[in-house]
Amino acid sequence: MNQSHSESYAAAGVDVTAGYEAVRRIKPMVESTYIPGVMGTLGGFGGMFAPDLAGMKKPVLVSGTDGVGTKLKLAFLMDKHDTVGIDCVAMCVNDIICGGAAPLFFLDYIACGKNEPGRIAQIVAGVTEGCRQAQCALVGGETAEMPGFYPADEYDLAGFSVGLVDGEKIIDGQRLARGDALIGLASSGVHSNGFSLVRKVLHLEHADLHTPVDELGGKGLGETLLTPTKIYVRAVKGLLAAGVDIHAVSHITGGGFYENVPRMMRPGLTANIELSAFPCPPVFRLIQRLGNIPERDMYNTFNMGIGMVLAVPSAQADRALDLLREAGEEAFAIGEAAAGDGGVELL
Repeated sequence: MNQSHSESYAAAGVDVTAGYEAVRRIKPMVESTYIPGVMGTLGGFGGMFAPDLAGMKKPVLVSGTDGVGTKLKLAFLMDKHDTVGIDCVAMCVNDIICGGAAPLFFLDYIACGKNEPGRIAQIVAGVTEGCRQAQCALVGGETAEMPGFYPADEYDLAGFSVGLVDGEKIIDGQRLARGDALIGLASSGVHSNGFSLVRKVLHLEHADLHTPVDELGGKGLGETLLTPTKIYVRAVKGLLAAGVDIHAVSHITGGGFYENVPRMMRPGLTANIELSAFPCPPVFRLIQRLGNIPERDMYNTFNMGIGMVLAVPSAQADRALDLLREAGEEAFAIGEAAAGDGGVELL
């Protein structure tokens, strides 16, 4: 039984007993993410993980950290908190898999104005779902109650993940070659980038978020925008396990195609991408139309329907596409690596 309680601290706005109740609620969810290697359980001062290094010649740890950003404002408006945790996990593990590393574990950080155990449980439910999708364990986290810093009904959410790859199997773009095929993996929507622009253009604080919109396939604006970020870990791991030789990977996040695709290219090569090769989800055209946003700015801010780009030898492209589609992924042949200045050309 926990005997910790401070009337003085509670009078200042921090209820430590609410924290204990939140931990009680989330513990079964957290433990549902455990994979081989997890040591101990929730409640210690540090999460422990013993990785299996068998067969690895040079184990390399790959880490990633990120948050959800101002998409959280939409969660507040919708009073829906069980999906943003998926976004938080996705933004970290999708970066890690770009290097060929399999995520091992994840930790979250929730800072709030008032610790409402039910709401914290909803947030962590999303985090645990993201971890299950990424096949990694949630080994710990922190909930900080900060009255006077955050409004009582708001919070911030960030996370951190660590993955593992054999040094000989790192994907770093060094083997990218002219003629390599570029494969695009479909996004689930806006993901978790560009929401400051989305909020400005769509006036979300005053918008009708619930009424079905024909342009959005009958879904409401809020539901469409709150769709969680697609996690690509299983897709990439599946290709690697099947022997597909992935030369480079790019996670299309903030900065869209123009910022992220060049990060996978090496000097002397440019990514030529055919925009007609993949569909653009209607939500992006809605944002563009209502905001009168130039086409280039759209592709320099949003994923526009492609959340991850893979480069593979052209001779393996058809097999890679077949494997991805068999695994339930929407995948498209979107272009190739060509001679150039290391950037990207959208054709």
